[in-house]
Amino acid sequence: MTSPPLQRPHGRAYDEPRPTTIEIDVLKHAEGSALISVGDTRVLIAATLENQVPPFLRDSGQGWLTAEYAMLPRATHTRSPREGRSGRPAGRTAEIQRLIGRSLRAAVDLKALGERTLTLDCDVLQADGGTRTAAITGAYVAAVVALGRALLTGDLPRWPLVEQVAAVSVGLLGGQALLDLEYVEDQQAAVDMNVVGTRSGNLVEVQGTGENTTFSRQQLDGLLDLATMGLERLFAVQDVALAATLAAVGAVGGKGKRPQAPPKSEKDLWGPPG
Repeated sequence: MTSPPLQRPHGRAYDEPRPTTIEIDVLKHAEGSALISVGDTRVLIAATLENQVPPFLRDSGQGWLTAEYAMLPRATHTRSPREGRSGRPAGRTAEIQRLIGRSLRAAVDLKALGERTLTLDCDVLQADGGTRTAAITGAYVAAVVALGRALLTGDLPRWPLVEQVAAVSVGLLGGQALLDLEYVEDQQAAVDMNVVGTRSGNLVEVQGTGENTTFSRQQLDGLLDLATMGLERLFAVQDVALAATLAAVGAVGGKGKRPQAPPKSEKDLWGPPG
């Protein structure tokens, strides 16, 4: 006797991601910004590009990319104290920050960046599972917006982007492989996995844990195949958000400042004689 198919929240199929949208330019002052919504999870990302690097990279000709991550006090069901009150980030927060930084460094040629630092501030406005994967997917978009602006204004000599990066969660619940777990699924999953991958098909990082059971190599391969499918859908969402930015970068060939239109002649300025 076969068991009935698992009923997911909102009636999603096992391989169906949550509705995902990315809005850019949501902050007035940041060089790049994005608001990503993955179901009920929402993360705001600000990208800051500064003409300085950490001490260990001074005079190296190489740039740096780093990230910070935080949850607003009421991002979850109950209020959490702001971590700034303790003077340092909690272990989970520090681990996620490092994950976001590693993931985005896979997308950027740090030598092409020059001695500049790109900082990605990821703030979770509302959490319903998958906050770290949403942060990575949205941070890529905010980073591209910031780098595109710097290139088009002549602040960057050449285009430093080398890869497209996104992240998604997968897991096993009731023996069924599921794509893009939301909170209630994540809490019950026997196996929980976060997968960061590139558009070219390579993996940046795989974080997989058997929460209360072991899992087989065959199950691992199935989860990775499911994650690959989910990543392709996220790349398409990123493409939509970045269409105008990448078109402008492509117009200058990724080599610097947007060409200026030639000056008008005097007769064009003044019009035909009256």
